[in-house]
Parts: sequence; C-alpha cells; structure tokens
Amino acid sequence: MLSQRLLYIIWDFDPQIVMLDFFGISWPITWYGLLFAGGFLGGQRLLTHLYIRDDKPVADADLLTLYGVVGTIVGARLGHYLFYEWELLLNAPGRWLRSMLSLPFQGLASHGATIAILLALYLYSRRRSDQPFLWVTDRAAVVAGFCGALIRFGNLVNSEIYGQPTTVPWGFVFVRETDPALLPLVPRHPTQLYEALFCLLLSALCFWLWKKKRHLLPNGFITGLFLTLLFSFRFGVEFLKVNQEAFENNMALNMGQLLSLPAILTGFYLLFRNRRVVPG
Repeated sequence: MLSQRLLYIIWDFDPQIVMLDFFGISWPITWYGLLFAGGFLGGQRLLTHLYIRDDKPVADADLLTLYGVVGTIVGARLGHYLFYEWELLLNAPGRWLRSMLSLPFQGLASHGATIAILLALYLYSRRRSDQPFLWVTDRAAVVAGFCGALIRFGNLVNSEIYGQPTTVPWGFVFVRETDPALLPLVPRHPTQLYEALFCLLLSALCFWLWKKKRHLLPNGFITGLFLTLLFSFRFGVEFLKVNQEAFENNMALNMGQLLSLPAILTGFYLLFRNRRVVPG
C-alpha cells in the first residue's frame, strides 16, 4: 500500500482562506479570488513595463488594463451561459441574470473571455491612433498568458476542471471532489497544472519575442502565435479532461475543443498573412 501511495499526490487543499461577516452577510475570501485578482494586478505591472519600453504613456496601460478586466469578467461570465447553460438563458432569463451578477462568480468560460477581451481591445485601439489593434493585442498576449496561468492555478486550488483517471506518477487525488458520479476517488491528470505551466511558458515566449523582435515582426504576429499555440494546446488537453457538462458526453469533440478551432484558424491567419522574412 505504501508503494502505491507514493505513485500519486493527495490533493486536499482548502480553497477558502477565511469567511468574513459584514452585517450578517457572509463573504468568503478564497485563494481563487486572490489568484484571479493577482493576475490583473501583476498583469497591469507587466503591461506598464511594456508601455514604458515602447515609449507610451503609463496612463494608457492603466486604461487598457481596465478594458481588459471588464472584458474578462463580462466575457467569461456571459460565455459560460452561452456555451454551457444556454437553456437557462431561454427558459429562465430572470434567474440567469441574477446568477450572472451574483458574487462570488460560479462558472467562467475562457473562450467567452477571449472574445470579449478582443472586442475590448478593439474599442480601446479606436481611441488611440498610435496604437493599432494588432499592436495592442501583441502586448496583451504577453499579459494574457500570465493571467491565464494564475487562473488555472486557482482552478487547481478549487479542485475543479481536472482530468481523467490516470496512472502517471504525478496524478492528483482530489479529496474535495463532491460529484458522486466520479467516486470513488482515484488519481487524475492535473490538467489545471498542465495548462498553468503552458501559459507561463507561452507568456515568456511572447515576452521574449516582444523584447527581441518587436521592431522586426509585423503587428499581429505575436497575437497569431499566442492564439495558435494556446488553443492548440487547449484542444489537445481536453482529451485528458472530464467534460464540464453532461451534454458533452455524447459529442465527438467537446465544447472547449469546438470553440478552440476558430481561435486556432485565426491564429494561423495572423501568422501567415504577412510572410515577410524576419531577419535574425
């Protein structure tokens, strides 16, 4: 039994830090919330660095961060209902609206966040003639990878969005899993960790390209690379995940994979629309 226990990781992390009570209203402070907020705060500092090096006003970085925050929250929240709980939109619009606005948020869709962020960046770029849309998205890609990594670490802390059963030595047993359909507890792929580490590496790659090649690369190249690599990885890792909703069990490709395809195609388009050879 001891040799078997050494082959996997027992994950029993408490996602809640403390419960605060204000005038009879309980408010949980969670690690996920701190990581989510930390992504925005750290991303703002990183974006400020990029803007300073690009000789752009720091105030623009602050404004762009605000656009990104709003786009992320609204897009991720709305995307969850559009992609995974559309029946609630049709059958109980009042309950959907209350649920969407309720805090803390339960249910966020990264594909919805991506769409809304791109829209927010487009609206921002329209107000800045010296910062074309694809120039902005190239800088935002550096930040997005960092933020995405922290959010996925938050999913790990919450014991959610995990993988299928596995025998790999780094399999996680999520003790706090509460879905009776997935009992008894067995080692599973820590897909949250896979995505978090990949996002960090992707952010580092985008940062390196910005630092070393930004004056040589056409606007949109870093964005195209980011979209292609991120959503290709997302498409592949979905094969290791447990489906988020029951309706996906009868699908050849789950919702996450289907939504990743347009992003991958967009990334390829941005990469190859300008075939200028980049000097070393």
